[in-house]
Amino acid sequence: MDDKIWMQRAIDLARKGTGLTSPNPLVGAVLVDGEGNVVGEGWHHKAGEPHAEVNALAQAGEKARGTTAYVTLEPCSHYGRTGPCCEALIAAGVKKVVVAIGDPNPKVAGNGIRRLQEEGIEVNVGILAKEAAEINEVFLHWMTTNRPFVALKYAMTLDGKIATGIGDSKWITGGKARTHAHFLRSIYDAILVGKGTVLADDPSLTCRLVEGKNPIRIVLDAKLEIPINAKVLSDREAETIIVAGKDVLPERLSERACLEKVEVLQVDTADGKVDLNALLITLSERKITSILVEGGGAVHGSFFDAGFVERVYAFIAPKLIGGTESLSPIGGMGCLKIADGIKLERVETMALGNDFLITGCTAKG
Repeated sequence: MDDKIWMQRAIDLARKGTGLTSPNPLVGAVLVDGEGNVVGEGWHHKAGEPHAEVNALAQAGEKARGTTAYVTLEPCSHYGRTGPCCEALIAAGVKKVVVAIGDPNPKVAGNGIRRLQEEGIEVNVGILAKEAAEINEVFLHWMTTNRPFVALKYAMTLDGKIATGIGDSKWITGGKARTHAHFLRSIYDAILVGKGTVLADDPSLTCRLVEGKNPIRIVLDAKLEIPINAKVLSDREAETIIVAGKDVLPERLSERACLEKVEVLQVDTADGKVDLNALLITLSERKITSILVEGGGAVHGSFFDAGFVERVYAFIAPKLIGGTESLSPIGGMGCLKIADGIKLERVETMALGNDFLITGCTAKG
């Protein structure tokens, strides 16, 4: 019996789960009997519903006894919105459990494995660990850093520009690329821009080109300068958080206090800029686990310089606009040496009409 084959099957099942839009991980489970037959399989569909192991056990029924369970994440050991999966596996008479990765959730963190071992169940950990971790990049980052997973998304020309010298940026990419960008919005908890983007473009920041839930809109506006009639404040298409400093004018606060689906979140600022670390911790406490940053070069540069970029989505159009005043996708302080630049790992490319998407996760350390 090849453990890697069955674990890969569990990983493939896990991909059917809720994905980036949930603080819950992607988990798949496969039950295999002594003859190498799959008798049950399942995945975690969404928060509050039965976990992968429970779904697999339900499908197997009595055939679960004596099987080996392949699970992409350590079975939970606590009571939450569902019961502990380790107890379900024990009650079903599973003989062996193969786990890809442990669960960093403090409520689990090795307890599920220990509980199985206490009942004499053999447990092996680490099969296809890298692959299981990759599909759970958001959950693992959120759990281990107490900050949301942050991705930068931008569209640029072949000469690396996101707008002309006068700020014109519509449209750099074609329809297929823009539709895919809206899909990305639909799988992230929140979308974040700076006040400059709102003042220049008055965007809706929704995923209207695809089916899906609109992300929470977050706008960095330290002095509450964007107008009341801006779409993000007036269209009521999605929840909106305006991030302001603690010294904003009281009348500006009161003007926004009565707006439907709008909240002003006041955080510490320095030199007129929002403290990103404090902001991300606050958003994490609200169970916002992933943020798609679609700001201009200044906002992107702030996240880049602070080291808070986990993934990049770069849409590239086969166009050249030139100009010394044209805008670049990432500003800020940047790096003095090429060797110090952020490198991307697990790089993927996708053709979208005449445009291309390059995406990858940032290398850490």
